[in-house]
Amino acid sequence: MSHRKLCAAALLALALPGCAAQTGPQSRPIAAARPLPMTPSAVPVAAVPAASGAGETVPQRLARYTPVRLTTDLSKLSESDRRMLPLLIDAARQMDAIFWLEAYGSREELMNAIRDPQTRTYAEINYGPWDRLEENAAFIPGTPAKRPGANFYPADVTKEEFDRAVAGGGARADSLKSLYTLVRRDEGGRLVAIPYHVAFRPYVESAAASLRQAAQIAGDPGLRRYLELRAQALLTDDYQPSDLAWMDMKDNTLDLVIGPIETYEDELYGYKAGHESYVLIKDREWSQRLARYVALLPSLQRGLPVAEEFKRETPGTGSDLNAYDAVYYAGEANAGAKTIAINLPNDEQVQLRKGTRRLQLKNAMRAKFDRILVPVARELIVPDEMGHVTFDAFFENTMFHEVAHGLGIKNTINSRRTVREALKERAGGLEEEKADVLGLYMVSQLAQRGELGQRDLRDNFTTFLAGLFRSVRFGASDAHGRAKMATFNFFQEMGAFSRDPATGKYRVDYDRMQQAVNALSAKILQLQGTGDYAGVGEFMTGYGVIKPQLQQDLARLSAANIPVDVVFDQGMSVLQP
Repeated sequence: MSHRKLCAAALLALALPGCAAQTGPQSRPIAAARPLPMTPSAVPVAAVPAASGAGETVPQRLARYTPVRLTTDLSKLSESDRRMLPLLIDAARQMDAIFWLEAYGSREELMNAIRDPQTRTYAEINYGPWDRLEENAAFIPGTPAKRPGANFYPADVTKEEFDRAVAGGGARADSLKSLYTLVRRDEGGRLVAIPYHVAFRPYVESAAASLRQAAQIAGDPGLRRYLELRAQALLTDDYQPSDLAWMDMKDNTLDLVIGPIETYEDELYGYKAGHESYVLIKDREWSQRLARYVALLPSLQRGLPVAEEFKRETPGTGSDLNAYDAVYYAGEANAGAKTIAINLPNDEQVQLRKGTRRLQLKNAMRAKFDRILVPVARELIVPDEMGHVTFDAFFENTMFHEVAHGLGIKNTINSRRTVREALKERAGGLEEEKADVLGLYMVSQLAQRGELGQRDLRDNFTTFLAGLFRSVRFGASDAHGRAKMATFNFFQEMGAFSRDPATGKYRVDYDRMQQAVNALSAKILQLQGTGDYAGVGEFMTGYGVIKPQLQQDLARLSAANIPVDVVFDQGMSVLQP
């Protein structure tokens, strides 16, 4: 499942205020970190639109995003909630500042080097000069390729060097691989780990102060405790207590996700969590409709279409399933394609003890359905199946995708490692694909049990196929997009849908789609359970690609001026009456 005042090159040198005297392991002084390969002088200062490798200008790239105002009915908030809201947004803005530094470096230096307003806007959307919808291709001439490790690691580090540094295990290896450290070099060139709360001290101190001020106002005791513990976590990098407190709070209307959470930005190893935030307001009416599904998780786990050894873990039943209106996205959550649902915490110990919280971002979801998914379906789904493309099915598919993250296996069956540790940077994409197919498995199982009322499963399957077309346009640089590509190709291979060569439109074979769901579920759970790093690589190399025919069909969507994703107009100014 964060905005904008940076201190230029200071973080790149790790010379943030209050950090100069910090030392790395064994008390070696930390040298200035080497900056990103692209310096401001290497960025063109002439007005761009610059042509990309795909031949698109920046204005054409901007047209792939459609603007959406993130608004909601504030009358559902108490007086204390209304007073808290700007403080939560202030804290979120600090995550934006940190993520710029993690993904690229100095935002100010990049923006000052770009004269063309549209190029500057596109860099803001992408948190750097690389297009997240085009597999991180540079859209500014002279920009080098984006490093897989982003700015989490030294520019010149190699996998071989890093692997040697952690091969001996112990505290140093743990700190280098930690979710919550930057890797830099000391004065002798040795790799050292710098805790986030040290490297980003001014930002986390500002965010923590806002959270503590909001906690003093909070009327709900569970929310108050969570905000206090999350503020402490930002200052210590110890997030588990606040994750547990977040799972315990039940009666809050305002909600906040904040901190270093997902590891998608680290494509070198998938070790480093990027900073992000969501400010949310619970929709209690919709949430009540969803609550009953959580209790069904253990029985759904037992029925997974895979060998017994891959489903022995019991998912926590403390999970919440709620609908929210999002009022602010920041940091990694706001970079490129936008998330419409969240499943957290990621901590496997918390998941097994408490379950997870699944947050459906209803207003963002509705915008994507109306403005993107329906036009995509009209272009690529046969007309007589368009009646099966519905918002309720889109909501359910998205919801059960998030619920399905809690199913399956968190720890490998042949070692003491977690799946995430075993699969490294390949874990994220495979986990997203697992959630897709197990989400459809859940829909099928619940429909058979009569839990979905009169739901026509054809709605879910057809809407799912339309959703694949929508999501594969995110490209292979996005874990969700890569997962959708692999699912599309696997399903196509199994005959789950067919393409009419005369019209270029697709038809679902509902029986074969169900068979494909079971087969792909078993395949993914086996890869995860065995921690098969090489096997996941082979699977994604074979299936996680856009083939020529699909590429031609997706080009029709661009020709029809159907946007790829949304960009938000958000913040307190939008929420004011």
